[in-house]
Amino acid sequence: MSEIEQEPELGFRRRSTQDALTPSPSQSLRSEAPLYSLSLWDRHCGLHLQTDMMDTPSSLTPKLFAVTCSTPTHNHSCEGITCPHCLMTTTKTTLLAENEVEAQKLANNYKFGFKKWKSHVTQRPLEDRSAIVKELYSDLNVIKQYSGSLFTFGNLLYVLLFGWWVAMLYLVIAILMFVTVVGIPHGKLCCSLAGYYFWPFGKVIQKPYLYPRKSSVRFYGEDIPEATAVETTNLLGVTERIGDASLHTTSTEVKYWHRLSTYVWFLLGYLPLVLVHGLASFIAWILVITIPVAKLNGRAIAVVLLIPPEQLQIRQPKRTEVPLDGEVVLCCYHAMNFYYYKYTVVGINVFAVNLLPLVIVALVLGYGDTENRYASSHVKFALSVIAIVPLSHYIGMAIASISAQSNFAVGAVVNATFGSITELTFYITALIKGSHKGNKCYEEVVKSALTGTLLGCVLFIPGISMVIGGCKHQEQRFNSRSAGVSSALLFISVGGVFAPTLFSKAYGSLICQGCTNSTQNGSGPFECSDCHFSGLQNALFHSHVQPLIYTVSLLLPASYVIGLVFALKTHNHIYDIHISDRHVSGHSHNVVIHWSRWRAVVLLIVATVFMSACAELVSEHINPLLSNSAISSYFLGVTVLAMVPELPEIVNGIQFALQNNISLSLEVGSSIAVQVCMLQIPILVLFSVIYPVGFNLLFSDLHLWASIFSVILMNYIFMDGKCDYFQGTALVVVYLIIISMYFFAPSQSGC
Repeated sequence: MSEIEQEPELGFRRRSTQDALTPSPSQSLRSEAPLYSLSLWDRHCGLHLQTDMMDTPSSLTPKLFAVTCSTPTHNHSCEGITCPHCLMTTTKTTLLAENEVEAQKLANNYKFGFKKWKSHVTQRPLEDRSAIVKELYSDLNVIKQYSGSLFTFGNLLYVLLFGWWVAMLYLVIAILMFVTVVGIPHGKLCCSLAGYYFWPFGKVIQKPYLYPRKSSVRFYGEDIPEATAVETTNLLGVTERIGDASLHTTSTEVKYWHRLSTYVWFLLGYLPLVLVHGLASFIAWILVITIPVAKLNGRAIAVVLLIPPEQLQIRQPKRTEVPLDGEVVLCCYHAMNFYYYKYTVVGINVFAVNLLPLVIVALVLGYGDTENRYASSHVKFALSVIAIVPLSHYIGMAIASISAQSNFAVGAVVNATFGSITELTFYITALIKGSHKGNKCYEEVVKSALTGTLLGCVLFIPGISMVIGGCKHQEQRFNSRSAGVSSALLFISVGGVFAPTLFSKAYGSLICQGCTNSTQNGSGPFECSDCHFSGLQNALFHSHVQPLIYTVSLLLPASYVIGLVFALKTHNHIYDIHISDRHVSGHSHNVVIHWSRWRAVVLLIVATVFMSACAELVSEHINPLLSNSAISSYFLGVTVLAMVPELPEIVNGIQFALQNNISLSLEVGSSIAVQVCMLQIPILVLFSVIYPVGFNLLFSDLHLWASIFSVILMNYIFMDGKCDYFQGTALVVVYLIIISMYFFAPSQSGC
């Protein structure tokens, strides 16, 4: 066996498995923290460097690498490296992670039955991130040596969107403070801040030190040696003067809170400005790319407006000017940064954070406005569907966090039970609603959503991942053997799900009622108002079709369990994932986990409850769309209800593809499709037995042939273990053609 790993200083070199697990003495002497590596068996060759887009780490940052080898029949060659020992043996792919928890999460991504999750579940050290990422998390209190003009499009847009009205309010507050007489110092400060917040770029708000002390002015991108203004004095004298400055600052702040002008300022000036800055901060945060403006306004509320006016100075230093000795309170250079799509809050992407208020709005309108006085059913339906997106993201993060901190058995159970909770909550509530109203359209919508999820996971998610990833990488390879586990189970599951439909069509007969002929001689076509298979109305269904449905519903979960045992226990050498003890200098042993195990469990339960409430609102307000809309119930189910909850999975698949890890992009769709057929549908059948809602496995012809054709096409494209953007385009085009068929398909009678 051979293993190729990354050396912290020497790059790539071949090492035996035993050497990989045993660090050299020189490594042990200079190591400070573990670098965890995971290995996967693979049979393809090529060196694929997995790097985070626009987030290039330093030389000490452990990253994710995938190294694969193939086994051709005659001459063995690899892209970038040669593997002469791969001819008769299988090699390993090495994955490196920052810590043990992150390594466990990466290992779970390659296991069958586990949710594929891209985001980190632990906090990454900021010192090891790129300069771009460091700027995203800056507190706007660092002076930069910038180059270029500050008159950019983003800065000019700031003036139009925020600067003018914030500055105008400062002038109004300044006039009000001048009228009070005691607030004249704050009035002067407001005049200065009006000019600052109209155009803050390149300007510095500082709090100068009253006595000489060590400089705390920081520059971005360079180290400035600390120096004192009284270096010739003895050490004791310097210490005394610094201590005196500290005491004087404290006494000044105490006197500030004993002034009448301070309370006049808080009543007439601070409170209105808090509302204005809060509104500006909220708008800027929602826009994401203007988060620097949100930080700019947030620091005004938390810091700037609470400092005595005589202790603040606003300056616009020249590029060659030595900065004033003092504390930098606020310094901003750009109002927009397009890389803020990478910004996270406690491990949650900023878009999921911004969509969270929609959950509250949807629940308040849905359950508080029962008579549709403030919002129509269409608006409530749209809000409830959109609210599902952030909740599904939170559920995915909770599942990944629990799995990364638990053994594989607990992780498999959590993924099997909560991995499909997003879809099942809607399906069950819709079936219950349809049963109470006696409306079969709800059942048809659920079947359309199940089929749409299957089509999207088999065609759209792999296809769009191949297209976007292929634009960056000319050809992408994946482990066809490990992907074959999901493909085989997908064939079994699709065959099992549609077996009752084929059986009923083979032994049932089509019966049409209410048929009329508009022609006088009866030679024209007949128009029928109600056509159905006789299998649902006679003894065929109860004596033959229904037992077959129950049999299939028991066999499919059993096949899923067998797949878990095969992939995780008896044949886990397909993945061969393990954690080895290697070390790299520059990293601490402290691992900060975003969500602890218990926190993840609590948030998982809360998100599931909110998901159930939103699903109830979706099923409640979908009826007007079915009865009064020109959109087919088929199309509504296979698009909106099927794909909106899967948006986080689509994003994960695209991110994996951009990192040249197309194998996980394909597994994202395959794992969801397998869970739909082998877990979700049998659960719905079991629920229908316990609580009769009339759900059965008899699908329409369009659902049947679209699903079978999609699975066959996917397996045909995945056979050779490599893909490009052309193959992805073929999958996306086929998906759009099928969706067009659903759009023009007539709805079921009564829907």
